[in-house]
Amino acid sequence: MQAGRRALVVVAAVLATVLVWAIGEPVLGHDLVVTSPGQPATDLGAAEITFVAVLASLLGWAALAVLERLTARALTIWSIAAALILAVSFLPFTSVVATTGSKVVLALTHVALAAVLVPGLRRTATRTGTTTTGTTRTPATDDATR
Repeated sequence: MQAGRRALVVVAAVLATVLVWAIGEPVLGHDLVVTSPGQPATDLGAAEITFVAVLASLLGWAALAVLERLTARALTIWSIAAALILAVSFLPFTSVVATTGSKVVLALTHVALAAVLVPGLRRTATRTGTTTTGTTRTPATDDATR
């Protein structure tokens, strides 16, 4: 059940990202062409935006799942890591050559992905700790009681 909810979050995050691209490029006309130092120009179309959004979303899901198995503080660690990764994802904008409009649209794709993925996966996170009855909750017992 948890995997199904997480898969829906991933789909929603990818759709939000593609929606930003669709408004920014085809509708508003910001051609998302970026040139990195020493590299040829890259046109970021729907396929590239979708691929990166899927990859980032699945990596976020995997990181949360691994942390849930390793520590009781998984949600806290994952949330801090997600915020840091979002912040770091803006660093390439300082070195690539692109129009201001293209950079804004690309930055908004990062924000859209995080705005859906982070709260969505947080809602699906298993919480460990002590219950009101004094028993210890674990991801395995949580799944059995859902």
